[in-house]
Parts: sequence; C-alpha cells; structure tokens
Amino acid sequence: MSHMRSEASLDGVSFSSSSSSIVLQSTGSNRKINFCQSCGGPTKHEIPDGEEKMRAICTLCGKIAYENPKMVVGCLIEHENKVLLCKRKIHPSYGLWTLPAGYMEIGESAAEGAIRETWEEANAEVEVLSPFAQLDIPLIGQTYIIFLAKLKRPNFSPGPESSECQLFALEDIPFDSLSFSSMLVTLKLVALYFKC
Repeated sequence: MSHMRSEASLDGVSFSSSSSSIVLQSTGSNRKINFCQSCGGPTKHEIPDGEEKMRAICTLCGKIAYENPKMVVGCLIEHENKVLLCKRKIHPSYGLWTLPAGYMEIGESAAEGAIRETWEEANAEVEVLSPFAQLDIPLIGQTYIIFLAKLKRPNFSPGPESSECQLFALEDIPFDSLSFSSMLVTLKLVALYFKC
C-alpha cells in the first residue's frame, strides 16, 4: 500500500490519515463526577496542585477521580474481496451494520480483545494480520484500534449481540446503514486500501 496523507471532515468530526492511521478530533468534554468512587463522599471540582485539568476531588478522603478513555477494538475481516459486517441486535444503533468490535477487557492485548469481540459478535475465528486503523474520538472518550484480519475457516454466524452477519463486496457496503461514524471512516478507508 502506498503512503498517503489526507485530511477531511465527516459529520462534523475532522480526521486526518497517514497511511492507515486515523485520528478523529473533536473537543473533549468532562463529565461531572458528583461522588467519590472510593468512599461515596461528595466531590468538589478544581485543579489539583501540579496539574492542569479540572478534576473531581473527594471532600472526605481527598481522592482524585481520573477519567480515562475507553479502548474499542475490532477486526476488519477481508474474505474473497469482501468485508464481514454484523447487524447490531443491541442498543445503541440497533439494526445498523458494524464491524465486529467492542470494549477491550483488562488482562488482554488489543489484538486479543479484537479476536474475542469477533468471536462474540460473529462466531468467527480470525487471525490478526496487522493494525489497520486507529481512531481517537475525545468527545466521547473512546479510542478505536481496528485490525486487518482473515478468517481461519469460512464459518461465521450471528452471536448474541448480532442479528445477522454478512460478507459485503466493497461496492455493496451499506454506508447509509452503518452504526457509528468510526465505522463509516474505517470502511471508507477500505476502498483506498484495496486500491493500493
């Protein structure tokens, strides 16, 4: 694949790409934490000494609440020039198409999480080939890592969170029925990837 760099805007979210790395940028927002996660005491919101960001600080035990982004991992599975998508059977985005992906768990690598999520959502055993895209969405506190993968066996079926799984040719990907903007960005990259 040839190296390329591009910048664009999609649904009010800007992103830039360099090869297959993506950065979605938007203004981050802090949720207001009203109670301490350790002792349940009320919090105050101020900038702790030596820091630059507003934090929730417990008025009873003094513990500072740090908020960190969630890591979403998944697989872009290419099989016979088609891409495997799952139709969501859960909210949010019930009934819309997505790549098999979900939250990474403690104790697993990003690739292990992507493999697990693919099994859970598509009953598909995959081999991860390489990272494909990284998307950062500060507004919702999520970072996505999507891996390029291949099926170990050409078997797949809907898992508990999916109502349907299907291989789509590039020209048949249902761009108007995708679950999240992150999936739209990733799948638009697919066409560029396969042209290189």
